[in-house]
Amino acid sequence: MKIVSVILARGGSKEIPRKNIIKLGGQPLINWTINSSKMSNVHETWVSTDDQEIADISNQAGAKVLKRPSNLATDTSPSEEALLHFADNVGFDMLVFIQPTSPLLWPQDINKGIKMMDSYSSVFSAYKEHWCPRWSMKSNPIDWDIFNRPRRQDVDETYVENGAFYITTRKNLLKSKLRYSDNIGIIEMPLWRSFQIDSQNDLELIEKITQHIIR
Repeated sequence: MKIVSVILARGGSKEIPRKNIIKLGGQPLINWTINSSKMSNVHETWVSTDDQEIADISNQAGAKVLKRPSNLATDTSPSEEALLHFADNVGFDMLVFIQPTSPLLWPQDINKGIKMMDSYSSVFSAYKEHWCPRWSMKSNPIDWDIFNRPRRQDVDETYVENGAFYITTRKNLLKSKLRYSDNIGIIEMPLWRSFQIDSQNDLELIEKITQHIIR
């Protein structure tokens, strides 16, 4: 079985310009996930991008590159469209879809997911969350009653999708056109490694975390 990973990394980004190659811990952001993929049981690590600079950096880091059409790399382009474009151009049996904004993804996480595919049709990464009272921006409680406030210990824990990675098969991707489908498993990651870089505050936080860990 041929297992490949793909990191979707377009050139455009709004809040942090050139986010996917911004420096984190002295190296471009995308290098973190490329390295984790290469150190895992994945057979080939690919980057799908519309941007030549990202392509060059990815090649230098040891990834293969698929040039993505610009119409599949806009702010509104669904990731699934890019995944289907990748499937049309690269051969694989199992696909690990990795997001470059999750630099604290470790090879062990990917390997656990690949192993879980023995029992599931697809898997994704998540962190466990205890219940806490949530409010809308209009100061309305979300899914709980202020006259019957539950105790935290009486509410089941839930999983929150952290967006680090997803695994599926070629057959399931082409059939469902979704990143996960059918019998879905969950790979639990700790909260501190589930942060994604979507803002300058995220970048500063993860920069501090990376200063105190040895990968």
